[in-house]
Amino acid sequence: MASQNLSNRKTHRVTVIGAGIGGLTAGALLARRGYQVLVLDQALVPGGCASTFKRRGFTFDVGATQVAGLEAGGIHKRIFEELEIDLPAAMPCDPACAVFLPGESVPINVWRDPEKWKIERQRQFPGSEPFWQLMATLFNASWKFQARDPVLPPRSLWDLRQLLSSVRPDTLVTVPFTFMSVGDALRRYGLYENQRLRTFLDLQLKLYSQVDADETALLYAATALGVSQEPQGLFHLQGSMQVLSDRLVEALEKYGGKLLMRHSVEKIEVSGGKVTGVRIRNQKTSQVWKEPTEQVVANLTVQNLLKLVGDAMPRGYRRRVEKLPPASGAFVIYLGVEQSAIPLDCPPHLQFLYDYSGAIAENNSLFVSVSKPGDGRAPEGKATIIASSFTDSQRWWLNSQQDYNSLKQNYTKKAIARLAEYFYLKPETILHQEAATPRTFAHFTGREQGIVGGIGQRISTFGPFGFATRTPINCLWLVGDSTHPGEGTAGVSYSALTAVRQIEAS
Repeated sequence: MASQNLSNRKTHRVTVIGAGIGGLTAGALLARRGYQVLVLDQALVPGGCASTFKRRGFTFDVGATQVAGLEAGGIHKRIFEELEIDLPAAMPCDPACAVFLPGESVPINVWRDPEKWKIERQRQFPGSEPFWQLMATLFNASWKFQARDPVLPPRSLWDLRQLLSSVRPDTLVTVPFTFMSVGDALRRYGLYENQRLRTFLDLQLKLYSQVDADETALLYAATALGVSQEPQGLFHLQGSMQVLSDRLVEALEKYGGKLLMRHSVEKIEVSGGKVTGVRIRNQKTSQVWKEPTEQVVANLTVQNLLKLVGDAMPRGYRRRVEKLPPASGAFVIYLGVEQSAIPLDCPPHLQFLYDYSGAIAENNSLFVSVSKPGDGRAPEGKATIIASSFTDSQRWWLNSQQDYNSLKQNYTKKAIARLAEYFYLKPETILHQEAATPRTFAHFTGREQGIVGGIGQRISTFGPFGFATRTPINCLWLVGDSTHPGEGTAGVSYSALTAVRQIEAS
């Protein structure tokens, strides 16, 4: 019977749209399990927002700059073991981030050692320990629950069975907090008026959940804030982020899967509520053809998915997507510099907030990633600095080309001036600079309006209330940062594994 099932899989065609980490993970796992897999992407190189580009000897990570899930039992570790390929070399980020609040020269260091982080937060935020203990309790319960591979949100009886089989008595501690935000928890402990604490949480949560403490679901925040401590942790890859996608491509092709870059999908064909094929354009030759397929895995934003499906998408699903609050874009500046521009003992990741009155408003904060000597991102004696800030995507599409260029120039000038407050940035130390806007991300990744980071993890859109990998159209699956849990390379890999399990069960 097992041999017959494997034979059936080999004639079962799966098309994966998008060669980001979610799409490559799904494609490699499906190929490993015996399916015919075709992965398509419109870009030049795989990896999506976790890819890289090279300039004058420097290697720049496009978007994502750190990875979770490499530790024993972590999602990347589990998947790479199944694929029988080696994990990329990496070093833990310690601190995971150094956060500079307005007017302060000493950072809040998010240490990997739990005891060290406890001492740090008690020193930085006196009286806040009951809040942090609650977060630790919720993190431990949520992490154990997620490790059992629940399917959230459930959209079929099989999904519901997987969810219920993952629930244990230790999961029940999270139930009373399902409808609470981080802001609610701060009020509960009388900490809401603590400006430094709330601002620190706003900054950290914006990176992960796309929204601030008042809006972020408490259960999601517990995981996002707890994952940087041992035995988990955030990791800095040796070489670049591209190593992760390169290993997944290696596994995909090892098991007979096929990857076509510079091929875009123009439409997902649907008949009778079921996927029948995809319409593909070869961007080099402009040739267009329809590829029949039994299953489609879409590593897309949910907004892009609507466009490809068109009127075949049920009205309720379409309305829900259309009502989503606007997603954020990013302005990113990439600098290749002399090593002398980097302060001694500079952490690999830093956050700067420049003005309390602006909170995390546009152009008021920077998240910065810095290369380390010998990590493969810069020639000897040189380094890279990547600094990003959240921005309203729409504003970059409303202007004339001249206005757009002026806006980009102003953002670049301001970002360099602010970075120069910490780094030694002079004409003689800056060897290369360029910037990316939402228009840049839209061009190279195909993401609608160049949005990044997925759907804000509000109570209405996280976990049990989020977008499922199982869509309303039969045999159409959504993976990536629009789904649960869907944030970062670890989150999108979880969504890919979920979709693969669902395809097998179907």
